[in-house]
Amino acid sequence: MPRRLPERTDFVVVGSGVAGLRAAISLAEAGAEVLVLTKDAPRDSTSDRAQGGIAVALSDDDEIALHYEDTLRAGAGLSEPAAARALVEDGPRRILELIEWGAEFDRQGVRLAFTLEAAHSARRVLHAGGDATGREIVRALLAKSSTYPRLIVAGASVARDLWAPEGACRGVFSLDETDGATWLVEARAVLLATGGACRVYRENTNPPQATGDGIAMAWLAGAELMDMEFVQFHPTTLHVPGQPRWLLTEALRGEGGILTDAAGRRFMKECHPDAELAPRDVVSRGITRELARSGESHVRLHVSHLDPSFLRARFPGIDTLCRRFGIDFTRDPIPVVPAAHYCMGGVRTDLDGRSSLPGLYAAGETACTGVHGANRLASNSLLEGLVFGARVAAAMRLGRGGLGEEGTPAEPPPVVSREVAAEVSRRVEEIAWERLGIVRDGEGLEGAARGLDALAGACLAPEASREGIEARNRWIVARAIADAALLREESRGAHYRGDRPAPDDARFLAHTVQRAREEPRLVPVGQGPLGLSESPGSSAPSGSASRNGRSSPRST
Repeated sequence: MPRRLPERTDFVVVGSGVAGLRAAISLAEAGAEVLVLTKDAPRDSTSDRAQGGIAVALSDDDEIALHYEDTLRAGAGLSEPAAARALVEDGPRRILELIEWGAEFDRQGVRLAFTLEAAHSARRVLHAGGDATGREIVRALLAKSSTYPRLIVAGASVARDLWAPEGACRGVFSLDETDGATWLVEARAVLLATGGACRVYRENTNPPQATGDGIAMAWLAGAELMDMEFVQFHPTTLHVPGQPRWLLTEALRGEGGILTDAAGRRFMKECHPDAELAPRDVVSRGITRELARSGESHVRLHVSHLDPSFLRARFPGIDTLCRRFGIDFTRDPIPVVPAAHYCMGGVRTDLDGRSSLPGLYAAGETACTGVHGANRLASNSLLEGLVFGARVAAAMRLGRGGLGEEGTPAEPPPVVSREVAAEVSRRVEEIAWERLGIVRDGEGLEGAARGLDALAGACLAPEASREGIEARNRWIVARAIADAALLREESRGAHYRGDRPAPDDARFLAHTVQRAREEPRLVPVGQGPLGLSESPGSSAPSGSASRNGRSSPRST
């Protein structure tokens, strides 16, 4: 018997990670009826897999202003000051709130335990369960959300397309995997919090759900995207032939881990003064260069010089993972390679999650406020979900408009047919990995665009399947990355072009912005978030003293 889900509700949230759940809780707390759609089980999200921790200036040895400065520095000139201030100033309150809701972070005695990660000037990264921080945060948020009877979390619900009649978002088409039916739920507003898009790449750290669904749906509905060229590659993922790329948290290096070649040479000292604790893009490129030089399939991460009992207590998940493949990480070097990990770009929003399409909001990795700039500071992502999830909920509650009269929805756009979906997805992943990866160049980017265009006519079908929806979405995201990377003829942060190896502030101290059927354009820093016009020279957070010619993607 088909399950009964509401056809109309106050708000729809697509995604059950940190950003989506945090927003849904605030909406329900205000008395609204909220429907959370999620592809699989509610706990299956990118947030749940986050190992290392959540960055926040809460220790006695830290300051909000330092966290702000580190965030801007990591962003390589493109972080929006107002967005960074919102993140670091709201962060402590959101963490304390989460603790009140039952989240249990690791402690040293009665005090919260903080660790160090790359590009941070202080030990400010909280963690839980050693290396299961995301899992604990999602657990606490799901427990809190279960206390609101008008908040429904519907698993096995694959959001297909937005319903946006007359230039405003009024609902979501969703595929119900329990019975194969496509249904429409109307709402006052829709929040896209579908996580990232790194399943676009063959080698990645993301769960199967991370196919860029929110970004693609927003683009198809006419919303703007921003900074899609900036994809962060995590330097250290477990390299076991024939296995997925399992993430090995940066905290391993924060606690003293080192990288070497086969001969034991510590090569990162030659790449950056901070060696293994350099920004992620620098470490990823350093490893890539070393692999090209040596012809090896991987480099080696060593933590065997650290206390074994500390390692097993601090990183129990990694201990279990390594042992599964016959590696004792307290004695053996761990084989590691970089893999696609996080998208700094996404749906262009203001600082309260409003997109350029009325009624449509985005938060978390799906959104782009400019907070991360060209390169995300380690462990700022979970904090972003909490801070901007709360902010977007407040904006949605105050937003104008309502459900109005029931309308007749148009047919959603076609998707890739089930018969060829797997092959389309495979080809997109290969093109992205080979030409949109850690090191790019103009010729490769042009080749990526041509290769993706050749897939544009792949057997379309009105009948929805999860595989067909995801194949279409992967294609849209990859094409957007290629277009933005072609426009940015320089190297900055996570976007490195071998044919343009230097940054060009005179031309490119700006965000790339894209919309369907329009040429991509540049928007100066300070005007990246919608509705914001601010000088890039903005002051540090108040109350804190500081120390020392392409076409746009088309639907397949």
